[in-house]
Amino acid sequence: MEGKQRTAASPSDAISALDDLIATSIVGQQEFARNLGLSMTDLICFAHVLAAGDSSVTAGDLASRAHVTTGAVTGILNRLERGGFVTREPDPADRRRVRVVAAPAAASQVQAVYGPYHARLAELFAQYTSDEIAIVTDWFTRAAAVARAYLDEACET
Repeated sequence: MEGKQRTAASPSDAISALDDLIATSIVGQQEFARNLGLSMTDLICFAHVLAAGDSSVTAGDLASRAHVTTGAVTGILNRLERGGFVTREPDPADRRRVRVVAAPAAASQVQAVYGPYHARLAELFAQYTSDEIAIVTDWFTRAAAVARAYLDEACET
C-alpha cells in the first residue's frame, strides 16, 4: 500500500489531536467498563491482567499500574473475581503473595465489548503503510513511557 499524502502538522497540532483522542477514549473506556459491569479502575487492572497473557501478575503490579494502594487492589480483585474476570492463585515462591490470572471466559466477554471498536481501528490502520504503522506504534509506545514516568513523578507526593 502506498501512504496517503498528508498535510503538514506541527507538534501543537499533534498534541491537540492527542488530547481529543484521550478525552474521547476516556468516555469510551467508561462506557466499555459500564457495559462489562466494572469501574474504570477495575477495567484498568483487568486490562493489565489480560495484557499479561498466560503470565500472572501480582496485586502489587496492579496497584502500581493503577496508582492505587495494595489495600484498594484487594477490593478491586474481589470485584473482578466475583464478576468472573480473574482468579487468584498463591505465589509458589511466596505464600503471602497472590498471583492473578484472567479467567478463560473473560476474554470472550471483553471481545464482545471491544471487538467492534477494534475492527474499526483495524480499518483505519489499513489506510497506512507498514512503515507508517511502525512509526505510529513507536510513538505510542514512547509516549506511554513518557506519560507513565510523568505520572510517577507527579504523584510521588
